[in-house]
Amino acid sequence: MTIPELTAQLLAGSRSALARTLSRVENSPEAADEALRTLGNQIGHAVRIGFTGPPGAGKSSLVTAYTKFLRKQGKQVAILAVDPTSPFSGGALLGDRVRMNAIGLDEGVFVRSLATRGDLGGLSQAAGDMADVLDAAGFDYILFETVGVGQSELEVVQYADSVVVVLVPESGDAIQGMKAGLMEAADVFCVNKADREGADRFTGDLQGAMMLKHWDEWKPPVVNTVATREQGVPELSEQIEAHLAHLRKTGEFESRRHAHARRRIQRMLEKKLLAKFWTEEKARVMDEALARGESPYSVLGKLQIS
Repeated sequence: MTIPELTAQLLAGSRSALARTLSRVENSPEAADEALRTLGNQIGHAVRIGFTGPPGAGKSSLVTAYTKFLRKQGKQVAILAVDPTSPFSGGALLGDRVRMNAIGLDEGVFVRSLATRGDLGGLSQAAGDMADVLDAAGFDYILFETVGVGQSELEVVQYADSVVVVLVPESGDAIQGMKAGLMEAADVFCVNKADREGADRFTGDLQGAMMLKHWDEWKPPVVNTVATREQGVPELSEQIEAHLAHLRKTGEFESRRHAHARRRIQRMLEKKLLAKFWTEEKARVMDEALARGESPYSVLGKLQIS
């Protein structure tokens, strides 16, 4: 089936056509280009929320609880759950989809797992394209759940309108992690598993750490949740909505999306230029120079860059 045929069906509400379109978009830049050109005027209505944080923070449980809350408000929700890439098949290990069985049968929810494909930013490069397809399909909220690779998983900032950084009381090194970019990535901090010992102390430490940074207008709030019991989720939703309202009021909502689009284009350009540059001849020149013991800078000089 052609891309125009698939997109026509997904716009008519076909979930099977949506799934097939997402597969084409994830696996082929050419298909992604054709799909997004076809769906162009249908994209831009959905709110995009990112959930990031270290492994074991309970992101999947939190996303599930938050999705249930949104469904009670009558919202259509799509989830892009990014799992580690299988070293054997290259596909996603699908752990998040298994953990989201509680919402998998809801007709107003669409869960899609995708692989990182080796991307160290916690999200596959295809995630933005797939989110656009889901946006065009009529979902009100698109939730990104990153793979959980720790302090390097900040690429979610380039895709989401609002970013929730999920931490747990026992992650005592999280305060040190603020220096690695978590502070800058978060629009809302969520201390999950807040029924555990030390949660109040950890929340206080987190709030204290935020006092060390100057905030222009929006200071990320800290919300305590127990996702498995759906406790604190309404408060979390309230803070997310407050942040989105702030973005719209200040005009930053559109400027963020413009910056996201620019970054996506830059990434695509970098990938395309690298593929064009790295020929077999250049690889041969590099290997021969390295075999002679030349320094990396010397090797770089032998690679013709124009």
